[in-house]
Amino acid sequence: MIALIAQYGLLLVFLNVLAAQAGVPVPAVPTLVVAGALAAGDRLPLAGIVAAALAGSLLGDLAWYLAGRRYGAGVMRTLCRVSLSPDSCVKQSELRFHRWRGRVLLVAKFVPGLSMLAPPLVGAMGLPPRNFVLLDGLGALLWAGVAIALGYAFAGEIDRVLDAVANAGTVAIEVAAALLAAYVLVKWWRRERLLRSLRMARIGVEELSRAVAAGRAPVVIDVRSAVARQLDDRMIPDALLTDVEGVVQAVVAIPFDRELVVYCNCPNEVSAAHAAQALMARGYRRVRPLQGGLDAWDAAGYTVLRLAPAPAAVADSPAPTVV
Repeated sequence: MIALIAQYGLLLVFLNVLAAQAGVPVPAVPTLVVAGALAAGDRLPLAGIVAAALAGSLLGDLAWYLAGRRYGAGVMRTLCRVSLSPDSCVKQSELRFHRWRGRVLLVAKFVPGLSMLAPPLVGAMGLPPRNFVLLDGLGALLWAGVAIALGYAFAGEIDRVLDAVANAGTVAIEVAAALLAAYVLVKWWRRERLLRSLRMARIGVEELSRAVAAGRAPVVIDVRSAVARQLDDRMIPDALLTDVEGVVQAVVAIPFDRELVVYCNCPNEVSAAHAAQALMARGYRRVRPLQGGLDAWDAAGYTVLRLAPAPAAVADSPAPTVV
């Protein structure tokens, strides 16, 4: 690694950070740490390393930010569908945005899974470009600065570790590959176990539409978060608006023998399945997630409402409009 960075210098730092922020599964922190160690020995310019890292990070993040502004919540859902943790991917990002707003960019690169999702999320939520560049630049500077500073401060120790790795030859490479494979396998196994635990009978959009037309409409429950509804203002007519955490409290006045249909627009209908499990544990037996969620309902051509923008004081009870 030292030979590569010493030979290609700042270009390698720039390309590595750019690839990492673009979503390529290549870690950038080790490169920054080694670059910091080389700067301590006057083999690379410290200011140049910081500038290269900042440029690569901003360029990669800006692409995701623009995608979020143009395509909205669909970008996050697409990213989470290919994630090894699609069940919590969008939700955790939404929760952090709800708490931090645009300031989430200051800490996003320190939180696994949030680094790539934060730029399209704030883009979809309408963060102005000037604010994005400022906050994302500060976050990138803090993240890269910490890694580079660690390399600079512990240059001697890092040189010894890399020498030991180099002396180990192919054994070190095989151990690293085995650890990476084990990590991916564990994440995949957890994903599959979660999806198996959430397998239950679903209701299709056609069946739900027929029930509504026949006057046998079940209670339809929208369990998306408040941030998710800001990103996607569609809803099924007459749906009860809540979230996964508050779904049990939201149905306290509904008899246990009523049929409930729960929907979201998250990968694998995971939020809807979690809510359905909570309702069944409460005593409701006729509970089914909507197959395909809100996207499937809209794609089938059935009526959707639009949640009109609401003042902050009444943001939890927006008024719907028909589209």
